[in-house]
Amino acid sequence: MRINTNVASLNSQENATSTQNNLRNSLEKLSSGLRINKASDDASGLAIADKLRTQANSIGQSISNGNSAVALTQIADKAMAEQSNILDIVKTKLIQAATDTTSQEGREAIGKDVSKLLDQINNIASQTNYNGTTLLQADATISGAAGTALTFQMGETTNDTITTTAGVRSNASGLDLTALKSAAASGTSAVFDAAASRGYMAAVDTALNTLNGWRADFGSTQNQLESAVRNQMTQQTNIKAAESVIRDVDYAAESANFNKQNIIAQAGTYAMSQSNATQQNVLRLLQ
Repeated sequence: MRINTNVASLNSQENATSTQNNLRNSLEKLSSGLRINKASDDASGLAIADKLRTQANSIGQSISNGNSAVALTQIADKAMAEQSNILDIVKTKLIQAATDTTSQEGREAIGKDVSKLLDQINNIASQTNYNGTTLLQADATISGAAGTALTFQMGETTNDTITTTAGVRSNASGLDLTALKSAAASGTSAVFDAAASRGYMAAVDTALNTLNGWRADFGSTQNQLESAVRNQMTQQTNIKAAESVIRDVDYAAESANFNKQNIIAQAGTYAMSQSNATQQNVLRLLQ
């Protein structure tokens, strides 16, 4: 028997240290709710989980982009719907002016009304915007140029985009109603008589067709955006579920492991005390 080196006690201390480390790691997982708190817990799992988290966050931002883009297309659509209503009224006014039961003085009053309505079409085109981006023409102060295509980032890569149709110019000039506006503002028999009123009805019909085409483009883009948002919401849910399987702790399993380590730690403490007590048996040999 040897007393300078208590091997049994050293073994007990080594096992107790290992058990305490396991117990500390178990408590860390239970308190954080994560199975992986540091790279040493699961290096490959951490790399995969971080990549999944980045992907889920990226898709989350894409969903936000899509919802904002849907709001933008709705603003443009509602604005053009009001312009369409105005053109309906203008067409009605022209039909009223085109009959000989309306006097020239009446046509002059109708012309003023038509001119004001076309001014409102221009106002809507210049004022309709989303977060400062003019939607129905090139710029709030530039009515002579068509709007450019709007691109919405709807995914993680460069190519994951949805784009609106370029060329929207929903004002009197872009709808080829400048001549009507000029004639209506004059209201004189030389440029705004019954025959001229009948001639301008075709221009209004063409303007309505052009306007409806732009509205259809925005509507199609909105449908595409809403479909992309729904798809990405499903993707994000599944990706987060996959990350959870790797990163999150299973409380049932970890609680059982904690209880096991706790019992082992208590048993180890008892074993250490007994290994130190056995050294006292050496005294009997010296009596």
